Amino acid sequence: MPNMINSVRERLNRRIAYNRTVSELSALPPASQRDLGIAEGDVRKFVHRAIYGN
Repeated sequence: MPNMINSVRERLNRRIAYNRTVSELSALPPASQRDLGIAEGDVRKFVHRAIYGN
């Protein structure tokens, strides 16, 4: 049971980090996103790769 709780907690924490990071990066001007190496419209894909590793 503790493993299941830890798994759920980890998944929830990753989702929170994903949502927060997408929100913060989406709020940046396009020039700043380009400086970070994020192509236009690729914020979600970029963040997914960073958080989940895929």
